[in-house]
Amino acid sequence: MTTIAEGEIYVGRDYGGHEFPVTPETVQDHAEATGDQNPWYSGPSPFGGAVAPALIHHSEVYRYGGWYLKNIFGNLHAKQDWELFHPIMVGDRITSRSLIADRYVKRDRDYVVNEVSFFGPDGRLLRRGRTHQAFLIDESVRGMLVSKEGAKAAGRKFEIGTGDIIEEIPSVTKYVTRQMSQRFSGPHKNYHTDVEEARKYGFPDIVIQGMMSICFLSEMLTNRFGEGWYRGGRMSVSLVNVLWPDEEVTCRGVIKELTPEGSHQRAHLEIWCEKADDTTTIVGTASAVVV
Repeated sequence: MTTIAEGEIYVGRDYGGHEFPVTPETVQDHAEATGDQNPWYSGPSPFGGAVAPALIHHSEVYRYGGWYLKNIFGNLHAKQDWELFHPIMVGDRITSRSLIADRYVKRDRDYVVNEVSFFGPDGRLLRRGRTHQAFLIDESVRGMLVSKEGAKAAGRKFEIGTGDIIEEIPSVTKYVTRQMSQRFSGPHKNYHTDVEEARKYGFPDIVIQGMMSICFLSEMLTNRFGEGWYRGGRMSVSLVNVLWPDEEVTCRGVIKELTPEGSHQRAHLEIWCEKADDTTTIVGTASAVVV
């Protein structure tokens, strides 16, 4: 019988759970960090009372220690999946639980997929996220991994927003400052908040956390689909380029297909984020119920 070594990051490894309240202060912090000031967050909503942003506690996965591989130099948040099942209301007390859902090798990186599920006080599944974190296999790699100019020049081209389009949904544009990054990813020092920490990991400047742009995408989908995003929304995106501080990013989406789902329809979208110079930073798909 094969014995798994102590500390091994293996599929199925469970990291336990956290229990915490969703407070008005937490919601306000999220709103101020992202610039998402939806009135539903502090007043009436389709769900009866104040509802939290759909991706509140977006970075809960990083509260769980022990799942990163040893070589953290140049590690990247590579992909993110979200499934939304039921709204999280302001004042709810929820529980999260983390486990390793997958692990794979792609090109020169070792990927670990951490799945975090969120449950209501009655045990109901509210939301599930899968974070694909990529680690360099070659531990001898050091130095600056990417420059701001090099990242732009090396940007891949993506066929997005083309072909048959049913609807182009309203976009969301943000100018991301260092202060926003500090509010979103702080207060402790890390490569999203401190230049010296970023240089230790091979980056010339702080890297805007990928979850911030993903929250912008969720804001865009909330604006268009409302309740249909909170109940049954899905997102799967790849983070393909770096967003630096003091840059503008625009989130876009197009509905490519409508399929029946009970008495409603489900809209299937291509979604992406692009800088003012047209560099794509995030690309993927989403779907929501049309209500």
